[in-house]
Amino acid sequence: MRTPRTEGVGVMSGEIRTGVPRPQDGSAASGAPSGPVRREEAAWESAELAAQNEVFERRGGPAEDVLVWMANRYRPEVALACSFGLEDCALVDMLSRHAPNVGIFYLDTQLLFPEAHATRDRLMERYAIRPLRILPRLDPEAQAAEFGPALWARHPDACCAMRKIQPLQAFLATQRAWITGIRREQSPTRLHAPFVEWDRQFGLAKANPLAAWTAADAWRYVRDHAVPYNPLHDCGFPSIGCWPCTRAVQPGEDARAGRWSGFAKTECGLHQ
Repeated sequence: MRTPRTEGVGVMSGEIRTGVPRPQDGSAASGAPSGPVRREEAAWESAELAAQNEVFERRGGPAEDVLVWMANRYRPEVALACSFGLEDCALVDMLSRHAPNVGIFYLDTQLLFPEAHATRDRLMERYAIRPLRILPRLDPEAQAAEFGPALWARHPDACCAMRKIQPLQAFLATQRAWITGIRREQSPTRLHAPFVEWDRQFGLAKANPLAAWTAADAWRYVRDHAVPYNPLHDCGFPSIGCWPCTRAVQPGEDARAGRWSGFAKTECGLHQ
């Protein structure tokens, strides 16, 4: 199935509530994605992406070149995942300049900070985008009724699976490629993120145009181009997720120390 598209910047619009099935054992304790397995990895496509990544590695990107290559290679079945953090805001601006027909979507966990929604609205006005809203199967009240209150405080992996991973899995089944704002500097788990790769977890091509950027690079781009960004970044939030699982980072702490504080967890599972 292909996502309906119209002309213009950020060409996706509307919303999708994913109908992801409940785990077979009825448990919410597992964070692993469930549902049908996507098409098998195409060896030739994986090889093509690896070869192209070597080209980008030699050139150090640049981010704009990665975006244009992905747009030309996979459009119309390629989309930017936008969480309305600093890096994704920079990518929205970059898309508007270099690949305006690439779609934009976001995972609305229904637990986002109000500042994330406000940033979305500012980006929509500035760039005339209509990002596609992806919703989980259950709203927070229904999740609490089925699995108990504040699941994120007891089984954060399970909560991420239901509110992020499974909805993303369902949406990416309609695409051939996706674009993210992850950077190698963000965490040890992202240290070797390539510019382009075959995403084995979700079974499609993936681009990380900002892989080689530092935080200073991201801030420089946003300020040079007057890009709207999430004001929580000015309040000690270098990484912003859902409000129950995100706090401000204290001086001397790791940039992702504010995510799932108190748990041995630093990733929601979208990027492996």
